[in-house]
Amino acid sequence: MSLNSYDSWSPLREVVVGSAENYSSHERELSFDLFFHDEMPYSRMYYPRHRAPGEDGGTGTGARQSPIKKRYVEELQEDVEGMVETLTSLGVTVHRPAPLAEHIEVRTPTFRAAVIPALNVRDNSIVLGDEVIETAPQVRARYFETQLLKPVFADYFRRGARWTVMPRPLMTDASFDLSYVTAQTAPGELMEPITDPRPSPYDVGHEMMIDGAQCLRLGLDVFVNVSTANHALGCDWLERHLEGRFRVHRLDSLSDSHIDSTVLALRPGLLLVRTPQIAERLPKQLRSWDMIFPPEPEDNQFPVYDDDDLLLTSRYIDLNVLSVSPDTVLVNSACPELIRTLEGHRFTVVPVRHRHRRLFGGGLHCFTLDTVREGSAPEDYLGG
Repeated sequence: MSLNSYDSWSPLREVVVGSAENYSSHERELSFDLFFHDEMPYSRMYYPRHRAPGEDGGTGTGARQSPIKKRYVEELQEDVEGMVETLTSLGVTVHRPAPLAEHIEVRTPTFRAAVIPALNVRDNSIVLGDEVIETAPQVRARYFETQLLKPVFADYFRRGARWTVMPRPLMTDASFDLSYVTAQTAPGELMEPITDPRPSPYDVGHEMMIDGAQCLRLGLDVFVNVSTANHALGCDWLERHLEGRFRVHRLDSLSDSHIDSTVLALRPGLLLVRTPQIAERLPKQLRSWDMIFPPEPEDNQFPVYDDDDLLLTSRYIDLNVLSVSPDTVLVNSACPELIRTLEGHRFTVVPVRHRHRRLFGGGLHCFTLDTVREGSAPEDYLGG
């Protein structure tokens, strides 16, 4: 079928499910820690300085590798394959990224990074109607991640889809808007403020960096979370690129970056929203919709990890559900209270096992990219 997706709830026909193959470590450096600043408990205790080439044993990456235990990766792979089986059983055609070789390190004029597999495929791409847009990455290790999705995108292109790549950032230290982090550093806090990013001959100032998971697609309208100057530039690009086809609206710092664990649209007129406090910050057009507030997550819904295991998401990650239709939704089986809440609103809930979502930074919505849903044109759900 041809690429066709305008929202997150219309009956799902085709989807990309990410791959965890050869996911072995997190590469901690400036871009990584900036991106996960809000979510990781350790970021409030210590900020690792971005080191200059030659200060890291000669690798030139300026990064510290944080290994992921093999058993977690193996269990993650089991759960991802379970997601594929569940979606297939529901009549959805599943596409997969190309697998990552055991270890690939890439080098640009401004940085080196070890590539990670295309697992959270929602992040670096967005589908708007018959167009897939590869967005401008925010984490250096993910710079070439969409290369692993090229076979899928190329196939849709051959079938008539539009395929666009946003301008790629250079990603020098000066490319990043640090104000979001430095503004949250209280006097006496143990986290080191960043006030002196290392200069580079390639510096061009702040650059556009934005993820598809910052966008809430509601047919004709696209809401974009903007928390930094990098996001703002990315939203500028989206507004100009989509002018005349979609209406782009800005959400002011609704979350640090991605919003699909903060607010999701389950069907026209109904939102799943993290808390009433978040609901109060939504624009007027969305505050008129009905809302479901999920129960507070419990500690026993998550595995217990060691001190050296990095937690990349908040405990609200399981709000990150995937709709298969306006009345059917995939939910993490570890969340019985959320399942009962959605069933109480007359949803058919399909439980899916997903154990290590906090270690790998994504829920069911993050791990998937819906490429074909029913519907032939963007609907106007907000009435202009």
